[in-house]
Amino acid sequence: MVETRPYGSWASPITAASMAEGMIGVGDVRVADGKLYWLENRPSEGGRMVVMTREGGEARQLTPDGFNVRTRVHEYGGAPYAMTPQGLFFSHFRDQRLYRQRAGGPPDAVTPEGYRYADAVAAPGGGLFAVREDHTDPAHVRNSIVRLSGEVGDAGAPLFEGSDFAAYPRVSPGGTRLAWIAWDFPAMPWDATRLYVGELTAAGLADVRVVAGGRAISVLEPQWTPTGALTWISDESGFWNLYDDRDGAPRPILPRRAEFAGPLWGLGQANYAILEDGRIIAAARETGGETLLVIDPVAGAARPLDLPFVSFSSIQGLDAGRVAAVGHAASETSALIVVDVATGAHEVVRRPSAAAIPVELVSRAEPISFPSAGGRTAHALFYPPTSPAFRAPPGEKPPLIVQAHGGPTAQASAAFSLSVQYWTSRCFALVDVDYGGSSGYGRAYRTLLDGQWGVVDVEDVIAAARHLADAGRVDPRRIAIHGGSAGGFTVLAALSQSDVFTAGGDFYGVADLEALARDTHKFESRYLDGLVGPWPAEKALYDARSPINHLDGFSAPLLILQGAEDPIVPPNQAHMIRDALRRKGAPVAMIEFPGEGHGFRKAENMIRAKEAELYFYGRVFGFTPADEIAPVEIDNLPA
Repeated sequence: MVETRPYGSWASPITAASMAEGMIGVGDVRVADGKLYWLENRPSEGGRMVVMTREGGEARQLTPDGFNVRTRVHEYGGAPYAMTPQGLFFSHFRDQRLYRQRAGGPPDAVTPEGYRYADAVAAPGGGLFAVREDHTDPAHVRNSIVRLSGEVGDAGAPLFEGSDFAAYPRVSPGGTRLAWIAWDFPAMPWDATRLYVGELTAAGLADVRVVAGGRAISVLEPQWTPTGALTWISDESGFWNLYDDRDGAPRPILPRRAEFAGPLWGLGQANYAILEDGRIIAAARETGGETLLVIDPVAGAARPLDLPFVSFSSIQGLDAGRVAAVGHAASETSALIVVDVATGAHEVVRRPSAAAIPVELVSRAEPISFPSAGGRTAHALFYPPTSPAFRAPPGEKPPLIVQAHGGPTAQASAAFSLSVQYWTSRCFALVDVDYGGSSGYGRAYRTLLDGQWGVVDVEDVIAAARHLADAGRVDPRRIAIHGGSAGGFTVLAALSQSDVFTAGGDFYGVADLEALARDTHKFESRYLDGLVGPWPAEKALYDARSPINHLDGFSAPLLILQGAEDPIVPPNQAHMIRDALRRKGAPVAMIEFPGEGHGFRKAENMIRAKEAELYFYGRVFGFTPADEIAPVEIDNLPA
């Protein structure tokens, strides 16, 4: 029986606790000697990451208690382990040393402290090639490609250290050549990178040359074909497309207005795999969504696979006719899958968090486009409130959450998200905005934010809210905006510039751009050069864009959630905006989580953060949640 209740009072089987339990994800898939390996996170164990494999048809955890397989290279990490003939090598989060784990034995530390490693691959004759980040002098962090013996005490011998950053060391068949990418300040890897190839010799690298990329071209993910041709992804056409040099010169394999990659925030991104016969299996995002393609690189032809997933990641060739990947569906949690590329048949190898949610409770993403400032068209995914148990009184419109993703180069995804469903099953509509600067729409859209952070993104989130309110789909008096990291900056900037929003959730966001330029880590230390302007030459612009300098514009109550050990957006950003709003007399609440960094990984903190946000909206919008929730102290909120 369907019960009529006002928006805000709907009950949901998706609790914050069940959401945290369902946040176990699979990722970083690897194949070694025909065997599958992958990573899983453990929110109930402090958020640690573990290496898994499949034996006898069953999943088995390889990482023992006390170890956390996670690297801090670039702070965002990625690719923290590698399988080699010498055993499993992995980065342990606590000390960032590489450990070697042989079959049946405990892990042993092999590298000295002071270094971080990621994106490693087995080297011919033994050892590894890896990205190394040298922190022995914290004031001058150095990134390089190194060769490691894998033996105790070896920090690695640098092979390439001529750039500010490097990634993707990949060895050719036969072990005679090495490919990698590199880039320099102030570029980010989605701005401009160079693809290098060098000859491997006993003394190191010889005949090093640039084969693709350069100014205003982002090259990613080099791979070698079985015959020794080099393949990569480049956006020189305006979209991240596949290229190779099988004819002796770079050429596009399958020119399309489609994105075959995303921004390289985490190392080891794997968007395509090359089979033994040279065919390429790749994920392509176009206007209609994302598809897994079987590509004949000689003919330049592609065949889509009919699969029940809306996106794919961590694609790896398993054997001559199968690939492994993480498949992200619209109505259930992500899974490690194996796909037969001839038939399209797939097997679910591992779905660690099979959320027991009725399909009729799932709100599915509706792609929308809408006009924004300056004649632009912006994009978003809209999720209507959905519950088979409740309906609203006639004429009542739902509250809306406008979601500003991080990055800000990230992109909204139609993949099933318990975090989204937590809100939609409780009566909220949610719109996930791909504001100008987002990935997924080509380089021209991605560069709309160049010099315009705090302008274009703010215009587009405001336009999304107004579009839905004008269409009668949401209540214009109850519109919240929330976001984390760069999305948190957009939240603060939007609240300071507009009265469209009646509540805000700032999660480890940026309040003062000048302080961020001084305090953040190496990887992003020059990111603001492109988003705002060079520091300190453009100090006036930094001041003008910083929400902390526009307190008069704040009227909507603000909730701040912050990790106490965040190295990317330091806690002082949260403290300064909280303290300033308190002094102003504006409604503000803040929760700081000890032991958390950039984002929340511990189950208890994930639960508290989600419930606190629901409680906060209930107080601001005037409803009582059906859940039993610990209250949040909100300063200056009228009774």
